[in-house]
Amino acid sequence: MAANARPYRSTLYIPGSKERALDKARTLSVDAIIFDLEDAVAIEEKDNARALLVSELGKGGYGGRAQIVRLNGQDTSWGASDLNAVMDIAPQAVLLPKVETVAQVATVAATLDINPDCAATQIWAMMETPAGILNAAALANAPRMAGFVMGTNDLAKDLNCRFRADRLPLQTALQTCLLAARAAGIICIDGVYNAFKDDDGLRAECEQGRDLGMDGKTLIHPAQVAIANAAFAPTEAEIDLAVRQIAAFEDARQAGQGVAVVDGAIVENLHIETAEATLAKARAIAALEAETT
Repeated sequence: MAANARPYRSTLYIPGSKERALDKARTLSVDAIIFDLEDAVAIEEKDNARALLVSELGKGGYGGRAQIVRLNGQDTSWGASDLNAVMDIAPQAVLLPKVETVAQVATVAATLDINPDCAATQIWAMMETPAGILNAAALANAPRMAGFVMGTNDLAKDLNCRFRADRLPLQTALQTCLLAARAAGIICIDGVYNAFKDDDGLRAECEQGRDLGMDGKTLIHPAQVAIANAAFAPTEAEIDLAVRQIAAFEDARQAGQGVAVVDGAIVENLHIETAEATLAKARAIAALEAETT
């Protein structure tokens, strides 16, 4: 699956300390899972959670879902142990909390470099502090960097901003990270929506994130999955338009013309790139859903 086509519509946090939740995740229609050893795990459970998660990931069964392990910070007493433990199973990706400098990423990348089994292991960054946001462009190009996850709760706390339905106080941070991610060709996933029983609010925030250009939404509860999957997938209308644009442009090209017209609008090569990306995303979603249902 092409990196830019792989879906991350629904990216669900699962506590590494909850065996039942880790098992249930194998059956959920999520695109990606963040196996959390940080915020979702109590201090007294850190060591047990690490051992349990390594055991469960070693068993497999998560199919085509992207698997990302959120470590404790490397400046904590658990961070190094987390990294050393998960290296034994060569995870698809590790997610680093509160990333602010390239040096933080490079240190983890150098540790991964020591283990040849981890040659393909990606690094993802939680973007959740003012310093991290201001360094987004550099972090997007850090060693092994493959994705940003917006930590909007922590960021809002540090900014001392109010929570608003339109998320106006966070727009600069969201768009700064998105710009950096797109410039570097990496993934950018929107932050969580805390009111997991508020379907209308979640749907509105997902639509806003999709309008901005985010690749998907991080989620805190399985009940949020269906709404995120729908919001970040190409619609039937978008797929239909993409098919017709490609066909019309090919007809125009065969006729020696550089542009076509579809539904009264000009279609140029840049529109075809978007149309092809839309169809590639739709195919990737269909393939993943076939594997996880």
